[in-house]
Amino acid sequence: MRKPAAAKPARNGNKSGKKATAKPTEPAMDVAVGRRIRDLRRVRQFSLEAIAARTELSIGFLSQIERGLSSPSLRVLATLADVLGVGIAALFGASPSADGASDQVVTRGLQRPELKLWRTGVSKQLLSPASADNKLNLFLVHLEPGGSTGDELYTHDGEEAGLVLEGEMMLTVDSETWSLKTGDSFRFASRRPHRFSNPAQETKAVVLWVNCVTGAG
Repeated sequence: MRKPAAAKPARNGNKSGKKATAKPTEPAMDVAVGRRIRDLRRVRQFSLEAIAARTELSIGFLSQIERGLSSPSLRVLATLADVLGVGIAALFGASPSADGASDQVVTRGLQRPELKLWRTGVSKQLLSPASADNKLNLFLVHLEPGGSTGDELYTHDGEEAGLVLEGEMMLTVDSETWSLKTGDSFRFASRRPHRFSNPAQETKAVVLWVNCVTGAG
């Protein structure tokens, strides 16, 4: 009687033998972002009621965001960061300290924190070291086909500028809209109502984006 053949080890396609870094799932990203918002709020000793009054968002919705039960838009995140007195980059990094101190200088390519707004097709990789008190932050923004910040214009503290590296982006500031293509750049005060989107149906847009927060700290 023949013995059954030994089972062959499953192939995983990784010939280097190195373990691939697991990327967080979409719900896990929502939980992580919600936890950072909650930590920032507590460090600054704000109640949910106080945040709701300043943002005109309901307490129930804010609670869902903090518990990772709702995926907020970039407009909502920018509003929350503004009220908390930080730049949106503070939502990427480690848990904030009371003084927000950080002396990190370099961010390695494989260690970039990412904020992926999967419901709206927008993701932002933080290129500069993460800290709650950073005034100047550098991002690599990816816009999936049809991705946008939403239909509504929004405002927040600071100034921003950028360079379109790939694809096309529609940028609206106040009542004027521009079509920006690869190589085009922009700058505007973030207090001016704005939104952006990728009008393409098949091509991703990639934008190098700089945010300077003037009122945080």
